[in-house]
Amino acid sequence: MDIKGARSNTLQGYGVVTGLAGTGDNSTLVKRMLANTLRKMQLVVDPADVDSKSVAAVMVQATLGPYTGKDSTIDVTVSVADKSTSLQGGMLQLTELRGADGTVYATASGAISVGGFTVAGEAASVTKNHVTVGAIPNGASVEKEEKATFVDEKTNTITLLLRNPDFTTAKHIAAAVNEAYPKSSIADDAGSVTVELPANITRSKISEFISAVGQLTVEVDNEAVVVIDEKTGTIVVGENVTISTVAISQGSLSFMIKENKNVSQPESFSNGGQTAVTTDTDVQAAEKHSHDPVKVMARTVNVSDLARALNAMGISPRDLVSIFRTLKTQGALQAQLKTM
Repeated sequence: MDIKGARSNTLQGYGVVTGLAGTGDNSTLVKRMLANTLRKMQLVVDPADVDSKSVAAVMVQATLGPYTGKDSTIDVTVSVADKSTSLQGGMLQLTELRGADGTVYATASGAISVGGFTVAGEAASVTKNHVTVGAIPNGASVEKEEKATFVDEKTNTITLLLRNPDFTTAKHIAAAVNEAYPKSSIADDAGSVTVELPANITRSKISEFISAVGQLTVEVDNEAVVVIDEKTGTIVVGENVTISTVAISQGSLSFMIKENKNVSQPESFSNGGQTAVTTDTDVQAAEKHSHDPVKVMARTVNVSDLARALNAMGISPRDLVSIFRTLKTQGALQAQLKTM
């Protein structure tokens, strides 16, 4: 769970990366940004005089935590904003990072790590991983902290936010807090629980109180969910998923298409003959037949029974995706179906 008022903030800025080995850009944007950077160093340069592919224009992003103090360091992500092909070996010049309110909260600079490489020649190139996005561990220094305000001064309460909203779980959290601190907590809705600070809790002990509340043991109510990743054929079935009694028939029809190239040449010394390439296409279809084409699945009570029943049919993960979709449409799947 999280605490209302204690959240992270995204910082963003734009900057210049130098030191690239010919993988930068030479556009008007890069020339102007480099000229602006040099102007901050009291060096006036005409953008038209800048002619180099060792520079890239980048967007810089970092996350300022709710308890990150001034002079602390945070990680930075750097991404290409022009036609540069790689940030390998680059150095981010001093960049201001601003919050949504326009205030500068941190400054970033340093050597960029891309976790890959790119090697190019005149006619070919080899690239490993994504080299137009890099990171600078502890690359930003916090210049201004943003104090988290998580205690409502008017009501002397804090609000606990559930990461997975659920009415039953919220009720259990309120009950657990009330058991430790009687009549101090109430479940507002499925996603929040309000806790009143005890009268004997001083400001210096608020953190200790929140820590004690966070260590309470609560029984979490897991909703029935089936998550499907169609790109990889991955299926994750929740603990409380059940299937009503249903009959399933699963067939597997496979196709094989093969094309053969044939070259037809004219006879020697023939007039007007031309060499031609023809294609012969061979299509074959095969369907697997089962001795038990229709299988009746009784209502399952847990994931083990469900997995055992599906594995007994000998079907692949790809087929399972279709089966779960069909079960949901038919109304036999007693769970939410989420697709990634």
